[in-house]
Amino acid sequence: MVKVKESIAVIGAGSWGTALAMVLADNHHDVRLWGHNEKQIDEINLEHTNNKYLPGIELPKGIKGYSSMEEALIGIETIILAVPTKAYREVLGKIEAVHENPLTIVHVSKGIEPDSLLRISEMIEEVSSPEWLKDIVVLSGPSHAEEVSKRHPTTVAVSSKNMKAAEKVQDLFINHSFRVYTNPDIVGVEIGGALKNIIALAAGITDGLGYGDNAKAALITRGLAEISRLGVAMGANPLTFSGLAGIGDLIVTCTSVHSRNWRAGNLLGKGQNLEEVLDNMGMVVEGVRTTKAAYQLAHKYDVNMPITEALYRVLFNGEEVKKAVDLLMNRSKTNEMEELFNILDSRQ
Repeated sequence: MVKVKESIAVIGAGSWGTALAMVLADNHHDVRLWGHNEKQIDEINLEHTNNKYLPGIELPKGIKGYSSMEEALIGIETIILAVPTKAYREVLGKIEAVHENPLTIVHVSKGIEPDSLLRISEMIEEVSSPEWLKDIVVLSGPSHAEEVSKRHPTTVAVSSKNMKAAEKVQDLFINHSFRVYTNPDIVGVEIGGALKNIIALAAGITDGLGYGDNAKAALITRGLAEISRLGVAMGANPLTFSGLAGIGDLIVTCTSVHSRNWRAGNLLGKGQNLEEVLDNMGMVVEGVRTTKAAYQLAHKYDVNMPITEALYRVLFNGEEVKKAVDLLMNRSKTNEMEELFNILDSRQ
């Protein structure tokens, strides 16, 4: 399916960046994987492994590691940004300082910046100079790095304001085990990918409390309603949330032990405080920052988001997790269909 071989830089040598580098290398692209840890880069180049993030996985020979941003970007026209949301401004500054050509940036992170309340594509636009930023594409969907690296069947969506750019990225990635759809709703794709991490944290909490499958199914369903309400208020198409970047990503993140957000929530449900959880995880848990941002967005757009608000109280106000769940269960009664009609009516 790949028509043209291209040199592509993947910025971020964590699990997701490495897994996507593998997909691109499988498609016979020249892949440059940048990371700031020189020991890790040496391992990638000499051993063809990245055992800290993807233990037991052999990397394709077509991946070359770089610790120099300048060297990684020589002659590059497309970069994949796979760093935590909080690192975007710093990393974009490094890119701008050494770039040569106008760049198409494909961001694959899932979050919203607290306080500024910018989606990641908006952060990129704000930080980047127009003369070197060509297009922004977002890639999102139900896609754990651990499974992508094993070439298990995976399906994602790509979106952009310029759909020709999205189609090009679709061609770069698509292969027999990694299927890529296009979706013109960049707001919905980004919001779905970011907010599902909040619901995954809450799902982990219910599992940690031992509340079972009934509670988790209800949480996922009502969580999707929250995501849709806020997303539509921000200009998203409600149909996006019934697709890969919505319910697809929500299901996998709320039910899989691969999910960092689920694991973090599970530890919270078992009695650890947030500081202990983050220390034990050893990796970025995007849902924590996104909970703060979504809480702020809910107030900005006057959108009812009870799960998000309950999780915010747990994470940032120290509320006991069981109390937060009990308060959710004892909310005033409402009509489920009426809420769904309200979401659809807001598009009229």
